[in-house]
Amino acid sequence: MRGNKRLEKLSFFSWRATKKQQHTSFNGVKSISEAKFHSSNTTQKTSQNKSGDEDIKEWNVAISSYMRNGMCNEALGVFKRMPRWSSVSYNAMISGYLRNGEFDLARKLFDEMPERDLVSWNVMIKGYVRNRNLGKARELFERMDERDVCSWNTILSGYAQNGCVDEARRVFDRMPEKNEVSWNALLSAYVQNSRMEEACSLFESRENWALVSWNCLLGGFVKKRKIVEAREFFDSMNVRDVVSWNTIITGYAQNGKIDEARKLFDESPVRDVFTWTAMVSGYVQNRMLEEARELFDKMPERNEVSWNAMLAGYVQGERMEMAKELFDVMPFRNISTWNTMITGYAQCGDVSGAKNLFDKMPKRDPVSWAAMIAGYSQSGHGYEALRLFVQMEREGGRLNRSSFSSALSTCADVVALELGKQLHGRLVKGGYETGCFVGNALLLMYCKCGSIEEANDLFQEMTGKDIVSWNTMITGYSRHGFGEEALSLFESLKREGLKPDDATLVAVLSACSHTGLVDKGRQYFDTMTQDYGVTPNSQHYACMVDLLGRAGLLEEAHNLMKNMPFEPDGAIWGTLLGASRVHGNTEVAETAADKIFAMEPENSGMYVLLSNLYAASGRWKDVGELRVKMRDKGVKKVPGYSWIEIQNNTHTFSVGDKFHPEKDEIYAFLEDLDLRMKKAGYVSKTSVVLHDVEEEEKERMVWYHSERLAVAYGIMRVSPGKPIRVMKNLRVCEDCHNAIKCMSKITGRYIILRDNNRFHHFKDGSCSCKDYW
Repeated sequence: MRGNKRLEKLSFFSWRATKKQQHTSFNGVKSISEAKFHSSNTTQKTSQNKSGDEDIKEWNVAISSYMRNGMCNEALGVFKRMPRWSSVSYNAMISGYLRNGEFDLARKLFDEMPERDLVSWNVMIKGYVRNRNLGKARELFERMDERDVCSWNTILSGYAQNGCVDEARRVFDRMPEKNEVSWNALLSAYVQNSRMEEACSLFESRENWALVSWNCLLGGFVKKRKIVEAREFFDSMNVRDVVSWNTIITGYAQNGKIDEARKLFDESPVRDVFTWTAMVSGYVQNRMLEEARELFDKMPERNEVSWNAMLAGYVQGERMEMAKELFDVMPFRNISTWNTMITGYAQCGDVSGAKNLFDKMPKRDPVSWAAMIAGYSQSGHGYEALRLFVQMEREGGRLNRSSFSSALSTCADVVALELGKQLHGRLVKGGYETGCFVGNALLLMYCKCGSIEEANDLFQEMTGKDIVSWNTMITGYSRHGFGEEALSLFESLKREGLKPDDATLVAVLSACSHTGLVDKGRQYFDTMTQDYGVTPNSQHYACMVDLLGRAGLLEEAHNLMKNMPFEPDGAIWGTLLGASRVHGNTEVAETAADKIFAMEPENSGMYVLLSNLYAASGRWKDVGELRVKMRDKGVKKVPGYSWIEIQNNTHTFSVGDKFHPEKDEIYAFLEDLDLRMKKAGYVSKTSVVLHDVEEEEKERMVWYHSERLAVAYGIMRVSPGKPIRVMKNLRVCEDCHNAIKCMSKITGRYIILRDNNRFHHFKDGSCSCKDYW
């Protein structure tokens, strides 16, 4: 309130001067009259008992006051009207500009100064340091005719704060005089950059360190998780303050030694809100929520961090009812509070609860948007996630790496390639580097959306690729049926000196499986522990069962399962059942099915596989019995559907679709296409129709499968020269596979189909899978 009144007085300087009122005090100094602001006679005085220096002092005080309150233009107005300028006047303006983020104005005024004193140089060097322009700061420093300890400390601190520790040490060694700030700056540089040996050596080279330095080194031990050394150092301290106790308590708590942390907490002679919060956070981090709440309730005072720590504990423990109760009674909430709750609801699958809070937030930050987008994406609400991303852009929400990554992952899940490409363009335009965090999300998006060429281009351009980048690309090649390329990339990974992990070997074995490289797959599997230090897990065994099963080696696959170091899970038995279905081995299929039904009685996919095998063998009675069993158990078959994205719009089709607005045109186009295909030699493989109906009816049933409708619509609406990308939630049937090969030949179109198992690239009547799928 007093500050506002002072500014008010400044604003009325001219008005008061014209009224010739008496000067009133301003910040301990009398106000400046209108005569001083406008007098053409710079020697004129309005107070006989004041010297010229005292007049200049009042002007300088006015400039500093305006600058402290962010009123740069008003300060400049005062500066311009001064009868003369001293170095103090210039320094007040320059430091004021720097304080208010007007670096260019400060630099310009510094360059225009007729004479500079030591303060001028120090202020400007500090400005360059704050703007992280150490080169220019050092250039000014070297130009100085004289330097004081403040000059040296400024350049030393600049290097230290920006991680240039060795350069900071060279400056330190050159200093003709050092004070406590100098020693602390170098010590902090060593600690902050985890160079603890040098920090300890520096500490031992001098006595009489201030307590802040002791606490700095103690914090360094804790940061490096050297809790034994931290405790020894803590015990050697002659003087400790509340920061010392808080640091050591936090160290024990973060390292899981919660009992020792509590013992120190109880021994602490002085506690502040941070001491209590450190202990509550320790309990939370160790998932001891009851103990955390008990201590939280005893706290004499709490701040935002205290409340948020307890709230985060409930959220991490998925105790959202308790979190909601705490949230409702919190006396103050910051953005972090709201974000924690939104994330909690989203992770528990309650996206409506998350959205309800999101809509009520008084203010949102990039984390808020990213949390909500990720919540939708992870809960299977892909289109809602993308709509929210668009809304964020419209409302001016700042895009960060997390929101981009979530949106890209969603594009991958719903196969929204066009939007994914637009996001890629936004990333490039925004200056984001395609490093690991965003780059891996882009890679996955292109791979899942069927654009393996663009994925490869991106992969080659990526800087700082990590093992996830390589695994994503190898898996992409594998799922697209390019096994040789996948294995070639694996060899490149090894040449780069990277160590393959368990996910890498899953991708490699999968590549062998998809391309029928049985011997190569056996070799990788048999040597993975010896060569790469990776112990085979259930995923690796599932890949091997799939590899052998696809090749028709069902007995070998079954024997491998019997010799596994653990019991086969439902996924592995399902893999064997699928292979048995392909090769018509009813006996092995029934064995696998019995195991699966015992483990996963509601797995509809396995019932369908066995039913299809019975139907293909003409065992219609068994088909009927299995369907009755499914009905009695309440097991429902997942309906098949396919979709295609055209100009950011997704078109979904089901078998014999009757709801698409252009269905009549699509069916007419298919009829014409059918005639052209039959002239080209296509014959429908009606054996894939697993119903006991007439042959003509079977042909009609396969012709209107969802993937054919989607492909036909793509041929109609996707511009010639562009690939047609169709996705299906189930496996493509053999007849549709043959039909789409024929479609690609007679239309000259490049068609990419992704089913629930892999990608098929159709071109000129052939498929990338080479009919091995």
